[in-house]
Amino acid sequence: METRSIMIVGVGGQGTLLASRILGNVLLRQGFDVKVSEVHGMSQRGGSVVTYVRYGEKVCAPIVDKGGADTVLAFELLEAKRALPYLKPGGRMLVNTQQIDPMPVIMGNAAYPAGITDELKEKSELTAVDALSLARQAGNQKAVNVVLIGLLAKTTDIPFDVWTDVLAETVPAKFLEVNKQAFSLGYHA
Repeated sequence: METRSIMIVGVGGQGTLLASRILGNVLLRQGFDVKVSEVHGMSQRGGSVVTYVRYGEKVCAPIVDKGGADTVLAFELLEAKRALPYLKPGGRMLVNTQQIDPMPVIMGNAAYPAGITDELKEKSELTAVDALSLARQAGNQKAVNVVLIGLLAKTTDIPFDVWTDVLAETVPAKFLEVNKQAFSLGYHA
């Protein structure tokens, strides 16, 4: 099997690292060689966070070069736009439609870019969902990450039960039911 690459992008505090941990564990359980690399920006202050997940028979390096990602899983709309150059031609973009204003927008020095969804549709195979609403429906708005992992899971041939088993092993027990519901809502979105 050729090596496949997934980029997970978002804003600090959205749970991208937990999402990459779940994804990596699922892929390991399926017998793949998996490499995960996390790049933290000013994540404590709402800055960009990027995780690269590469898997296959033998993976030599964890980093995804521009034009190398098969899939981008974006937790925020502007982060999806920033990751677009990393997507392969014809690659899949799975996007949360939530907008989180970066510091220049908050300070009034810039405007949040318009037309991002249209640009993503032109340049990728786009699936966009309101993961924040689905997480609230599940019972906790912080479960956006697990909604998006559910959305990603649906695009794979890995059985639903493998994902939920890994979720149960990864998420603290007191949050498991909310996260199971969030995963299911994302999977069926």
